[in-house]
Amino acid sequence: MIRKATIDDIKQIHQLLKYYGEKGELLARPLSRLYDHVRDFLVYESPEKTGIMGCCALQFCWEDLAEIRSIAVHHDHLRKKIGTRLLEAAFEEAREYKIKKLFTLTYKPYFFKQFGFIEIDKSELPIKIWSDCIHCIKFPDCDEIAMLKVLG
Repeated sequence: MIRKATIDDIKQIHQLLKYYGEKGELLARPLSRLYDHVRDFLVYESPEKTGIMGCCALQFCWEDLAEIRSIAVHHDHLRKKIGTRLLEAAFEEAREYKIKKLFTLTYKPYFFKQFGFIEIDKSELPIKIWSDCIHCIKFPDCDEIAMLKVLG
């Protein structure tokens, strides 16, 4: 079941992102930042309601631009289309808000390519999106790949 995240989900989201952050597969986020952005998150809850199996955030950046971030699926539940369902739910939410373009910064471009994202140069993204980057441990030497999708 996909639903909007609640405050009660944040510690599980944090653990999920931390796991992949330690593997170098995404940039983990501090717990305090997750609480700040709880409204951005969608979660995939187990059918038995025993925990969060995956998460994805949709963060609005501008009137027609949003970022897909922090998409992760619990390692015990990979290859079950949970990431696909979360991403499609984020697309639907973006369309509801009349967002025309989505971008992501990722280490897994092959996942996003199957959904119509194309690689772009980071310089093509508006300066406004870099405000979060200043707090990143990899700033200014970002090694993530920028990708863009135009919503139809």
